[in-house]
Amino acid sequence: MKTLFILRHAKSSWAEPDISDFDRPLNDHGRSAAPFMGELVRQRHLLPDVILTSPAKRARETASFVKNAGQLESEIVFDHHIYEASPQTLLSIAAGINDRYRSAMIVGHNPGVEGFIRCLTGKLEPMATASLAVIDLDIASWGDLTTNIGTLRLVIRPREEMN
Repeated sequence: MKTLFILRHAKSSWAEPDISDFDRPLNDHGRSAAPFMGELVRQRHLLPDVILTSPAKRARETASFVKNAGQLESEIVFDHHIYEASPQTLLSIAAGINDRYRSAMIVGHNPGVEGFIRCLTGKLEPMATASLAVIDLDIASWGDLTTNIGTLRLVIRPREEMN
């Protein structure tokens, strides 16, 4: 059994229109939502063994805030293939995770994140910024990952939890 945590990056800033999409940082809301999600991850014992993240600035910042606020011991690994990834690319990335990890978090971007959840579970879930999906996978090896193999256990949306 493996567990995959899929986290969409927190809200990014559009304050500087000349900054490239890749280099956009989190805005104030994102800088509060990401640590909030890290605390929830810790409180609910949703602890990934490794965090794979897009190297885009908003995703890197999200992963760092979640790790620090959640007091996670997880290593953060940057994977440039996650930036603007399709669901099939995310499936390939997840299938390549080292089997020493029982659980992993992928921090990415829409529309790939929503498509990936649908690819794994058959369920269409809206993933607002900083939302986290928890998917249980009945596999012994990440290499066995394929479509429609996951069970969506939980989706946590910060907007719903902060109220």
